[in-house]
Amino acid sequence: MKSLDFNIFETHQPKLQPAKGRILIAEPFLQGPYFSRSIVLITEFSKEGAVGFVLNKSSDLYPDEVIEDLFNFKGQLHIGGPVSSNTLHFLHTLGEQVEGSVKITETLYWGGDFEQIKELINSGKADYTQVKFFAGYSGWSPGQLEDEITENSWIVSTLDDKTIMAADLDDIWKVSMEGLGEVFKVWTNFPQNPTFN
Repeated sequence: MKSLDFNIFETHQPKLQPAKGRILIAEPFLQGPYFSRSIVLITEFSKEGAVGFVLNKSSDLYPDEVIEDLFNFKGQLHIGGPVSSNTLHFLHTLGEQVEGSVKITETLYWGGDFEQIKELINSGKADYTQVKFFAGYSGWSPGQLEDEITENSWIVSTLDDKTIMAADLDDIWKVSMEGLGEVFKVWTNFPQNPTFN
């Protein structure tokens, strides 16, 4: 039997480093309810560790069902990750209208004054196209994310702000993987459960 001179899991991926505003694309065999075929936006990255939010997992709840005094918000409540799943977080494109926001990209911000964001939504000055709510977040201790990237659990890439804030991201893992090139496109055809073939 002839042995192959390549490994499909060593894909010579683009060598982007993790950084605030970049995304993590899960490799196809990464398992678990939070990270299987997930896309994670990195909102903080430093020698102290990393924080991010899963963009393509949503719950059956809506933010106005769990946030007191929030009315008529039509967006979904997304599952940000396994850490502190009983806490609420938000991304937005409202900039400095929301005090205490952390700038992630040119137009995307993380967090800020929760009462202000509710007031902007309730007064009709902001809606689900500008604000995304998350239950919980994804977190990595110092060096942990770098180790997972070295182990090929994640591919670091980029995504435009408009796509990050889009309402329907069900296909974003497949689209993002295919956008990396032909070798990665093959990965999208692997079954989610590797025991199925």
